[in-house]
Amino acid sequence: MAVTALPTLKPQDFASDQEVRWCPGCGDYSILAQMKKALTTVNFPREKMVFVSGIGCSSRFPYYMNTYGFHTIHGRAPTFATGLRIARPDLQVWLVTGDGDGLSIGGNHLIHALRRNVDIKVLLFNNEIYGLTKGQFSPTSRLGTKTKSSPQGSVDAPVRPLSLALAAEATFVARTMDMDPNHLTGILHRAAAHKGSAFVEIYQNCKIFNDGVFDYVTDKSSKADNALFLEQGKPMIFGKDRNKGIRLNGLNPEVVTVGKDCGVDDLVMHDEKTESATMAYLLSRMMVPEFPEVFGVLRQVSHPTHEELQAKQAEEATARRGKGDLDKLFRNDDLWVVE
Repeated sequence: MAVTALPTLKPQDFASDQEVRWCPGCGDYSILAQMKKALTTVNFPREKMVFVSGIGCSSRFPYYMNTYGFHTIHGRAPTFATGLRIARPDLQVWLVTGDGDGLSIGGNHLIHALRRNVDIKVLLFNNEIYGLTKGQFSPTSRLGTKTKSSPQGSVDAPVRPLSLALAAEATFVARTMDMDPNHLTGILHRAAAHKGSAFVEIYQNCKIFNDGVFDYVTDKSSKADNALFLEQGKPMIFGKDRNKGIRLNGLNPEVVTVGKDCGVDDLVMHDEKTESATMAYLLSRMMVPEFPEVFGVLRQVSHPTHEELQAKQAEEATARRGKGDLDKLFRNDDLWVVE
């Protein structure tokens, strides 16, 4: 049988007929644009792509993609996405959520979708605030964040999304940002290509309620010294002069100056493919001002997916007991009639 080549798609092919309605200057516009661009490179039928979302500004996403989509209920998008992927393993399922939707009411659902290694692509837009409900502190808001719901400053310890995803054994864990289109597009492409649970945290600016919270890693004047871009098999180097690096002191990472404190060979070499997530977890804990914050793929390993293991169990049961008869099951000896 001849293989039919997929049509060449352009970013505009993924644009729906809906008016995009986010606040002017919102980082979501950049994420939407780079998603359309990234999907032109994944060689997957558009009619088999599905975007699932919960509640929040990020959850408008399915309306703006010319694919199939579901706008579901608050925090429960991971369960919808899991069910869809198990029922239709031929689909590519994207889950779009925010730091409020995904890590507050939806935290438990997200953890279990990741630990089961369901083959879904989770995009968590992190702006460290509730935007849709007008500026309350969120699970990722930093200590002391002053909002309408915390006028004296938040006293809640913030959730660190990458650490959570790694602890849940997600097989692909990455971070990128709305203000670096090339990096964002590359990470989305890699997430699409991964088989298993892919988790991508995206630093996303909320122009209205938390403007500039990530300026230290997005502004050209400070980005080089505060952002470490990970590259597989390469030493962890950063800084305006590319002379700073990360070295391990026992089990503790430390910032060193190359040529003064040590040589390049003394720096940590990034290995996203190691089965142990220990180094990835250490990286996920690094925060400015003590350390640079990492961007790129922290972990990418290959495990059987949840739907593959389920299908295998069904095949084994069928081999032992036969295909089965649903009508016979309904009319077995346990059937009784209520007069």
